[in-house]
Amino acid sequence: MAVPRTTRTITFSLPPEMAARIDEAMKQQGRSRSEVVREALQRYLEEREWRQLLRYGEQRARAQGIGPEDVAPLVDDYRAEVGATRT
Repeated sequence: MAVPRTTRTITFSLPPEMAARIDEAMKQQGRSRSEVVREALQRYLEEREWRQLLRYGEQRARAQGIGPEDVAPLVDDYRAEVGATRT
């Protein structure tokens, strides 16, 4: 009985300079090209999600009238609240 694949093969093109950089990274790290590219894409997707979350937070803060000068006191208040509930 065949085991189902846990990966999917995707073909894409890169400029020669970028391909060379990836090949150099894989040699230096002793990893496959797929591992290097997978890690890079994972980091890109996580960073993209983080930027979306930050944008959402900024929009919500503006809607509630919270400015940059309000952030530190709010964080301090939160930490004090959380600290009080942990003891």
